[in-house]
Amino acid sequence: MNWKFENNRIYSEDENSEILAEANFRQKENGEIDIEHVYVNPKLRGQGVGGEVMATVAEHLRKEGKKATASCSYANSWFRKNQKNYEDVISDGLMDQAVACNINGKH
Repeated sequence: MNWKFENNRIYSEDENSEILAEANFRQKENGEIDIEHVYVNPKLRGQGVGGEVMATVAEHLRKEGKKATASCSYANSWFRKNQKNYEDVISDGLMDQAVACNINGKH
Protein backbone atom coordinates (compact mmCIF):
# COMPACT_ATOMS: atom_id res chain seq x y z
CA MET A 1 0.00 0.00 0.00
CA ASN A 2 1.04 3.55 -0.59
CA TRP A 3 0.89 5.23 2.82
CA LYS A 4 0.32 8.96 3.32
CA PHE A 5 1.39 10.69 6.51
CA GLU A 6 -0.44 13.71 7.93
CA ASN A 7 -0.66 15.23 11.38
CA ASN A 8 -2.42 12.67 13.57
CA ARG A 9 -3.21 10.36 10.64
CA ILE A 10 -1.62 7.68 8.47
CA TYR A 11 -3.73 6.39 5.58
CA SER A 12 -3.89 4.82 2.15
CA GLU A 13 -6.42 5.50 -0.56
CA ASP A 14 -7.21 4.11 -3.99
CA GLU A 15 -7.12 5.94 -7.33
CA ASN A 16 -10.62 7.32 -6.62
CA SER A 17 -9.52 8.77 -3.26
CA GLU A 18 -11.52 6.14 -1.36
CA ILE A 19 -9.91 5.36 1.99
CA LEU A 20 -8.53 1.83 2.03
CA ALA A 21 -7.06 1.92 5.52
CA GLU A 22 -6.11 4.49 8.14
CA ALA A 23 -5.02 5.07 11.70
CA ASN A 24 -5.95 8.19 13.65
CA PHE A 25 -4.04 9.30 16.71
CA ARG A 26 -3.43 12.28 18.95
CA GLN A 27 -0.49 13.58 20.91
CA LYS A 28 -1.01 13.41 24.65
CA GLU A 29 0.18 16.03 27.13
CA ASN A 30 3.15 13.85 28.09
CA GLY A 31 4.34 13.77 24.45
CA GLU A 32 3.24 10.19 23.81
CA ILE A 33 0.81 9.23 21.06
CA ASP A 34 -2.60 7.66 21.66
CA ILE A 35 -3.87 5.60 18.74
CA GLU A 36 -7.59 6.30 18.81
CA HIS A 37 -8.87 4.50 15.74
CA VAL A 38 -7.82 2.01 13.07
CA TYR A 39 -10.03 1.60 10.00
CA VAL A 40 -9.90 -0.90 7.14
CA ASN A 41 -12.24 -0.62 4.18
CA PRO A 42 -14.78 -3.48 4.27
CA LYS A 43 -13.58 -4.84 0.92
CA LEU A 44 -10.10 -5.42 2.44
CA ARG A 45 -11.03 -6.79 5.85
CA GLY A 46 -9.71 -10.21 6.79
CA GLN A 47 -6.63 -9.80 4.58
CA GLY A 48 -4.13 -8.57 7.17
CA VAL A 49 -4.49 -4.91 6.26
CA GLY A 50 -5.19 -3.86 9.86
CA GLY A 51 -1.88 -5.39 10.87
CA GLU A 52 -0.19 -3.62 7.98
CA VAL A 53 -1.61 -0.30 9.19
CA MET A 54 -0.34 -0.93 12.70
CA ALA A 55 3.12 -2.01 11.53
CA THR A 56 3.33 1.21 9.50
CA VAL A 57 2.29 3.25 12.55
CA ALA A 58 4.81 1.45 14.76
CA GLU A 59 7.65 2.01 12.29
CA HIS A 60 6.68 5.68 12.01
CA LEU A 61 6.74 5.99 15.81
CA ARG A 62 10.15 4.30 15.89
CA LYS A 63 11.50 6.72 13.26
CA GLU A 64 10.14 9.69 15.22
CA GLY A 65 11.43 8.35 18.55
CA LYS A 66 7.95 8.35 20.09
CA LYS A 67 6.02 5.96 22.31
CA ALA A 68 2.33 5.14 22.09
CA THR A 69 -0.67 3.91 23.99
CA ALA A 70 -3.81 2.76 22.21
CA SER A 71 -7.36 3.55 23.25
CA CYS A 72 -8.52 1.78 20.06
CA SER A 73 -9.23 -1.81 21.04
CA TYR A 74 -7.74 -3.21 17.81
CA ALA A 75 -4.53 -1.18 18.13
CA ASN A 76 -4.23 -2.07 21.82
CA SER A 77 -4.62 -5.76 21.08
CA TRP A 78 -2.14 -5.58 18.18
CA PHE A 79 0.49 -3.92 20.38
CA ARG A 80 0.02 -6.59 23.04
CA LYS A 81 0.43 -9.38 20.47
CA ASN A 82 3.48 -7.73 18.93
CA GLN A 83 5.03 -6.39 22.12
CA LYS A 84 8.41 -8.09 21.63
CA ASN A 85 8.91 -6.55 18.19
CA TYR A 86 7.84 -3.05 19.17
CA GLU A 87 8.66 -2.67 22.87
CA ASP A 88 10.68 0.46 22.04
CA VAL A 89 7.53 2.28 20.85
CA ILE A 90 4.99 0.89 23.32
CA SER A 91 4.32 3.10 26.32
CA ASP A 92 4.64 1.64 29.78
CA GLY A 93 1.02 2.75 30.26
CA LEU A 94 -0.36 0.52 27.49
CA MET A 95 -1.36 -2.30 29.81
CA ASP A 96 -3.37 0.12 31.96
CA GLN A 97 -4.95 1.88 28.96
CA ALA A 98 -8.74 2.03 28.87
CA VAL A 99 -9.88 0.89 25.43
CA ALA A 100 -12.85 2.11 23.43
CA CYS A 101 -13.29 2.48 19.71
CA ASN A 102 -13.51 6.03 18.36
CA ILE A 103 -15.58 5.11 15.34
CA ASN A 104 -16.25 8.40 13.53
CA GLY A 105 -19.02 6.63 11.63
CA LYS A 106 -16.71 4.46 9.52
CA HIS A 107 -17.53 0.91 10.63
